[in-house]
Amino acid sequence: MHDPTISSAQSESFSHLAEDPNQRLKLVIWAYFFLIIFEGALRKWFLPGLATPLLVIRDPIALWLVFMAWKQNLLPGNIYQSGMVLIAILGIYTATFAGHGSLMVAIFGARILLLHFPLMFVIGSIFDLGDVLKIGKVVILMTVPMTLLIAIQFYSPQEAWVNRGIGGDMAGAGFDGALGYFRPPGTFSFTTGTTLFFSLASSYIIYYWLNLQSINRLLLLSATLALLFAVPLSLSRGLLFQIGVSFIFALIIISKKPKLLGHLIVIGLVGLLLLFVLSQISLFQTASDVFTSRFDAASDYEGGVKGTILDRFLGGLFESITESNDLPFLGYGLGMGTNVGSTLLTGNRTFLIAEGEWGRLIGELGIIMGILVILIRIGLVTKMLLLGYQYMVKGDFMPWLLLSFGSLLIVQGQWGQPTVLGFSTLIGGLIIASFRKQ
Repeated sequence: MHDPTISSAQSESFSHLAEDPNQRLKLVIWAYFFLIIFEGALRKWFLPGLATPLLVIRDPIALWLVFMAWKQNLLPGNIYQSGMVLIAILGIYTATFAGHGSLMVAIFGARILLLHFPLMFVIGSIFDLGDVLKIGKVVILMTVPMTLLIAIQFYSPQEAWVNRGIGGDMAGAGFDGALGYFRPPGTFSFTTGTTLFFSLASSYIIYYWLNLQSINRLLLLSATLALLFAVPLSLSRGLLFQIGVSFIFALIIISKKPKLLGHLIVIGLVGLLLLFVLSQISLFQTASDVFTSRFDAASDYEGGVKGTILDRFLGGLFESITESNDLPFLGYGLGMGTNVGSTLLTGNRTFLIAEGEWGRLIGELGIIMGILVILIRIGLVTKMLLLGYQYMVKGDFMPWLLLSFGSLLIVQGQWGQPTVLGFSTLIGGLIIASFRKQ
């Protein structure tokens, strides 16, 4: 089925926003996007003295967007949004009067449900497919310089300027590597941002390989090469897993659209050729050896494939429920499970409740409200997947491939971590927006 929005999106530029009644809101959403990517760079390199306030720099933007969208009747009401807002309000009361007792920590925790979750629907109501494709092309343009940056970080000592931590910390921002190498954080505050950025890029790269007429092929080839190089440089098993998930989603597209099989074969051949070229480069060989060492060590520690995949992605809910017997019925209070909350309450940055997202939710809100939040997230993603599948069958692949990245992130992403929260909000909004024609 011919989709005119794809071809027309190529000829658009930001100047056309002047003709859009929502141009100002769109520009602010773009600001939210760029702050997700570069907030860590500001906190580490350019404005280290403002590292703490910059941690929540996207919050006032989210508040303004939600308020303006509500004021202009652009915030669609739905059961997911209403449920989250109600739980957040109740959670503030239970945290203050029956939990940790700090109103500031409770509000910090509640802002996730009151601001950033509704922002998904704001982005979805203001953006359309054309905007989603523009975001994708910007992400693809960033892929090569981001890979160059993490390569420099990977091979530089931790005390180098490029590896400085939050607030200009000379100890470095690298984390949990192998063979004397550390996981590079890129422009982000923590290495998780690198994984999420390239995971998002992979879904767009696969989309454009299936729509070669919609993008410059040299740019796409360069981005693909950068993505393949980024996998070992990132030392991230999560990134490798996510690329595999996106590829599986692409296989489902091929099963419904066999005429695209040629595109998949091209992807495979190009990927093998690029891997062969990279394998001749000593920098890639070193990174691959380090990545293999970390992968083997981590898999042995977690119990192989079962521990790495099944327990990480499927076991969290069951563990959270089975371990909830020792928790207060109303939980310890919103915000207590976040790093900021733990710092405000104890003076130390640590996990006071649980490292996993579902364990944090049940620990903060109690068994009933915590499970309700989890079910809302699962319900929203389920609806997105069903709708995305319908669009995919009709020939619109963008929602489906965005879901290959966004579905797990929205369901189980650690929203207590600002970068993860930002990517979850962004991808949720982009998925919703991708259902809307220009």
